[in-house]
Amino acid sequence: MAAATDLLDRGNQRAVTLRAVARRAGITAPSIYPHFRDRSAIVLAVVREAFVELNARLRSAVDDAGADAEQRLYAACLAHLDYAADHPERYRTMFGELPAGHGAASLGAGTLRILADTLAECVTAGRSTSTDPHADALALWLGLHGLAHQRAIAHAFPWPADLVRPFVASLSRLAPPGGRALP
Repeated sequence: MAAATDLLDRGNQRAVTLRAVARRAGITAPSIYPHFRDRSAIVLAVVREAFVELNARLRSAVDDAGADAEQRLYAACLAHLDYAADHPERYRTMFGELPAGHGAASLGAGTLRILADTLAECVTAGRSTSTDPHADALALWLGLHGLAHQRAIAHAFPWPADLVRPFVASLSRLAPPGGRALP
């Protein structure tokens, strides 16, 4: 797994072949077949592990942000974007073409749950007017992915210093700074 992840991070999804993984791991190519039947199986395993890492990063950020629900939501969103920036090829593969039944929607359910639960905390605290935290978290998750993708490909674009705060506030239906969400 470490060899496959390293190949992906250094190149792209096409760099992950069974022969290349075996070579990187210091084993013969036939030795890898008992573990992975083909290239897509190893890519899927790397993606599954990447979602576990992403979820752990989001949970840690939320836990470290303290008791304020809004700060916890921002921390989760920033952790998501930081993961994308730290692992661009891995992130691109996570949201790319995967075998049927194993897309970002199914593998990313844990990430979406973290965002939805944290957004629900904002609703409970009176900081968000969301009436459907799960649906709004899905919009936020898709928006974060779009922002991460654009940042990865549009290096020359003059990104505002604090684009994330208004972006998250809008998609999460957060009250304006200093105000409370309306019932």
